[in-house]
Amino acid sequence: MENIVLLSIGMIAAMFGSLVGLGGGFIIVPSLALLYSYPVADIIGTSMAVLVFSSLTSTFVFAKQKRIDYKSGGLFAFAMVPGSILGAWIADFITSKAFFISFGLFMLLMAISLIVKPSKGISLMPTTNRTIVDSTGKEYSYSFNLKVGTFIAILVGFLSSLFGIGGGSVMVPTMVLLLTFPVHIATATSSFFILITAVIGSISHMMFDHILWEKVLFLALGSVVGGHFGAKIAAKVPEKTILGVLSTCLIVVAVRLMFN
Repeated sequence: MENIVLLSIGMIAAMFGSLVGLGGGFIIVPSLALLYSYPVADIIGTSMAVLVFSSLTSTFVFAKQKRIDYKSGGLFAFAMVPGSILGAWIADFITSKAFFISFGLFMLLMAISLIVKPSKGISLMPTTNRTIVDSTGKEYSYSFNLKVGTFIAILVGFLSSLFGIGGGSVMVPTMVLLLTFPVHIATATSSFFILITAVIGSISHMMFDHILWEKVLFLALGSVVGGHFGAKIAAKVPEKTILGVLSTCLIVVAVRLMFN
């Protein structure tokens, strides 16, 4: 029965995670925290290991759809590396109560930022232009400030490894609100750099013996299936719907964590 529950959690987390570009950690972390009494660091490390499998699957699908901004995603992922290592080390010193409250407030803030999203992204002196044509022939043109994005990515690397969420919870709202990325490009690119940071974060947590491999096995099996379907569904869902699902998921999980 336990293995079926883990399979289901992995599938649901990856499906919703790839749909909104978060990787699924925002579901896996609170689920494990509510089901088990493992140390916080072990739950975080386990979530990061599962993110490798879920993001790999969704990235493969998004790559076929040609909606990934590889240049930006690669730069953001590279900037996240130092913070990912630091976050894995600090995870050992966090108490459960502090983790639940800080993680909940963090996710609530991200949800609010999406709900009050302006009709157009905030212009921050764009320095970089991108044009992407997806597999259907639809063209996406946008401009953003690369320095701002890179600086935020450094902070996101730390938070992602600290909370075991892959970084999408911060980077997707940032890419949409501050960097004016189209939502579909932001979610696809997020899955790409989550894959890179999840690998690095998992290695870091593995060095500190934070990963529960027996849980990873079944969570990962479910995430492979969920990630595939979530990425396929994302291509057919309107931007407003994606943002609505994202903000709702963040609020529900945030409130549940803070009252745990």
